[in-house]
Amino acid sequence: MKLKLFKKYFFATALIIVFSFTVMMTILSFVLNNYLAKSKYETLSKCSVEVTDYLSELDGGDLKTESFIKTIEAISSVSSVDIFLADTKGNIVFCSCDEWIKNGKCSHSEHIIPKNELLDDGGRKSFILDTLEIYDSPHYIASEPVKNSDGTKLGTVFSTAPVSAIRELMVTVTKLYLFSSAFPIIVMFFAIYFMTYKLTKPLKLMSEASKAMAKGDFSKRIPVTSDDEIGELAVSFNQMTNSLVQLEGMRKSFVANVSHELKTPMTTIGGFIDGILDGTIEPEKQKYYLEIVSQEVKRLSRLVQSMLSISKLEAGKFVLKPELFDFRELLCNIVISQEQRIENKKIEITGLDEIQSISVTADRDLIHQVIYNLVDNSVKFVNEGGNIDFKTNTDGKKLVFSIKNTGKGIPENELPYVFDRFYKVDKSRSANKNSTGLGLYIVKTIVKAHGGTVTVSSRENDFTEFSVTLPLS
Repeated sequence: MKLKLFKKYFFATALIIVFSFTVMMTILSFVLNNYLAKSKYETLSKCSVEVTDYLSELDGGDLKTESFIKTIEAISSVSSVDIFLADTKGNIVFCSCDEWIKNGKCSHSEHIIPKNELLDDGGRKSFILDTLEIYDSPHYIASEPVKNSDGTKLGTVFSTAPVSAIRELMVTVTKLYLFSSAFPIIVMFFAIYFMTYKLTKPLKLMSEASKAMAKGDFSKRIPVTSDDEIGELAVSFNQMTNSLVQLEGMRKSFVANVSHELKTPMTTIGGFIDGILDGTIEPEKQKYYLEIVSQEVKRLSRLVQSMLSISKLEAGKFVLKPELFDFRELLCNIVISQEQRIENKKIEITGLDEIQSISVTADRDLIHQVIYNLVDNSVKFVNEGGNIDFKTNTDGKKLVFSIKNTGKGIPENELPYVFDRFYKVDKSRSANKNSTGLGLYIVKTIVKAHGGTVTVSSRENDFTEFSVTLPLS
């Protein structure tokens, strides 16, 4: 079973802490053990030297005198060491233990010290661990030779201390270390637990939200509780979710609109064709209804062509092919192509003859589609006998083109949506069957691809004006 991120992070951090404390304890034990061992050897060496000096002053005196015994006993007691004197053969002739002082002999004196431990001259340069064949366990040992005034060796003084004493001290120090570190370790574990939980909770919520989104539920949001990277991730995730909600809404709206736009002409075509085939429509009226069918077929064609154009534009599959052309010439050609419609509605055209020749570097075909859609839109919605006014101006870097028509206008609350796909101000969708609701969306997409902008302003029952800003190159 795979560990969750929370468990992985928590156990990894906890393991690092335990490992760090263990390493610290190991280093502390090593350093402290060496320090204590060195200190103990220095103490043993001093004891051996002190006893040797005292024996030299006696110069063959009685080892059983009360002053000698008390002196050695005091040194042994204060330093917590065993002190004994061995002759040149390794026999113990004096010991500082209570048994020797009481009885003149002890368990130590029953053993003979190995010859390799009997020094001829000088003391040991460092401490050793040995039993001297006297002890059952290793002891720290320091020794010093005893000589008379003429340099003849009389014996060797040994000072010993059990290793267990230092070990007991190390155990005590270890317990103290563990006890003193237990509280901060516990606090750190709790802190790590809550920090890990706080760190991974947003990720867990994102995982749950992602699973819900995969099932079509976009209602979940991630609470933002910090301004760090996790908080930024939560904000980005919520923004992504909002975008997906909008896209899902657009998708549903798109499907509904496409279904409606396709269904209406197809129903009309199917009804009239069936009426002609089964004789419901009289022969003399068939031409009239066939003309309606032809118009609906053309409407379907325009709708499909617009959808294909949008797909290419949104997918980025089109490549701009900029070329230098005269904007005034392009505009005049488009207006002339609408001459019959303009005359039929008795529309007055103004401002066109005042436009000067302006050179623009852009994709001529796409800009043609932009201007055509705007002109077509104005002619379509201008009132009978109304006016369409054209204006252009340039500052040498960009071109601003505006087209304004009189008429019903667009309600203020509708203005933000006029560039959306399939959006129509007339919700009945029957005001103009030639409209697909895609023209202005295509205009916005093309202008944006050229690095320009398009805006709209309107006043109900007065006018509607579209303005396009395009870079000259």
